[in-house]
Amino acid sequence: MWGDILLQAVLILTGVFMLLALYEIPQKFISKLRFRNRGSIQAKRHFVIGAQLLAQARSSKSKSSASSLAKQAEAEADKAISFDYKDAAAHILKALALDLQGFKTSALESFDLALSIPAVKTLTEKEKGDALFKRAEVKMSMNRRAGRVDSAIDDLTEAVKIQDDNVKALCLLGECYEVKKMRDEAKTAYESALKIEPSWTDAQAALDRLGS
Repeated sequence: MWGDILLQAVLILTGVFMLLALYEIPQKFISKLRFRNRGSIQAKRHFVIGAQLLAQARSSKSKSSASSLAKQAEAEADKAISFDYKDAAAHILKALALDLQGFKTSALESFDLALSIPAVKTLTEKEKGDALFKRAEVKMSMNRRAGRVDSAIDDLTEAVKIQDDNVKALCLLGECYEVKKMRDEAKTAYESALKIEPSWTDAQAALDRLGS
């Protein structure tokens, strides 16, 4: 008799645990998905606000106002990153805001995060090319020591491979080659830019300067 009761108790408990497993596991999974979606939505909201602030900062005629708006954009980018660290767009937004404030080294660090795994996987090829160009641009706006210029050339070469009609990247690549006294390579880069955009005055001026 006691054996039958014990067996029934075990079966009942087993059934209860199975029922809990059937309901609790999906609930936890769904809760996790909801949390991720909520985090993603929050990240996008802060990103949009930050992008708007950055646009205002760039168009502001007041230096102090531009700096204040850029700082606010940086703060919104940080909030977006806190919700979704793997989103490259938020890191790029932060980099651009830092660059506008004059914090070049910090801007490069944010670009590095955006262009590294896992964040870089969230970028399209064109977006990656644009980010590589912007990183090279920041590098060239700093002290132009050999290592920095070589690194910028690497970024720009990859950017042009991704998008061979990127005139800005080609012109900056030509400028990098000029710094390194690589005259022929510089001319080739400028000529490539002019083939794509014949009215690009910077490229033509550079070729005139090089005696083409």
